Amino acid sequence: MIEIAPSILSADFSRLADQMQVAADGGAAVIHVDVMDGHFVPNITLGPPVVKSLRKATKLPLDCHLMIENPDLYIPAFADAGADWISVHQEVDPHLDRTLHLIKDHHCLAGVVINPSTPVETLSEVLDIVDYVLVMSVNPGFGAQKFIPGCVHKLRRLVELREQLGLKYRIEIDGGVSLETVAEVVQAGAEILVAGNAVFGKGDPTSNARALLKAATEAAMVKV
Repeated sequence: MIEIAPSILSADFSRLADQMQVAADGGAAVIHVDVMDGHFVPNITLGPPVVKSLRKATKLPLDCHLMIENPDLYIPAFADAGADWISVHQEVDPHLDRTLHLIKDHHCLAGVVINPSTPVETLSEVLDIVDYVLVMSVNPGFGAQKFIPGCVHKLRRLVELREQLGLKYRIEIDGGVSLETVAEVVQAGAEILVAGNAVFGKGDPTSNARALLKAATEAAMVKV
């Protein structure tokens, strides 16, 4: 099943509740929340208090992508604030097994994220733990970046490993997903499509989300 996860990083922060609603009206299934600390990535965004406010404004799952150092210190706070999914970066966490179980202990879906320069093989010991894998197709830290085509092969590899190992994790992609790139990533195996600028950048977010979901669904039906 293909799902659109609009990223509020590109939304109007002065009216996030309205922005989430119009995206939901366009078929969004998940709200993607980019959490940045200014250390692991060169930007600072938001924390648990904002997630708590978002939780009051939508019934959609909140997908909190933690681009932060020392994620174990903050996972309980994000879970308590209302996060439904929490993902952490492989590159920042030397105790990934423990961290993923901590997320599950707080009754959230657990995800692991890899940057463009990180190979899928670094996840070999945790694929049986995670509920989803997020492939970054831009370098994390800012919205509206150009899609990195070299990341597409990771989607195919994750599909292969899932079949070989008999696992059930889902595959998410974040970065430069648009009407121009969505067919390629869906046909390579992406199922959850994070889209910020493509939904909130220009025009009507409802129409943008609907068009992106339509293009993704049609691409998924094409045999490759």
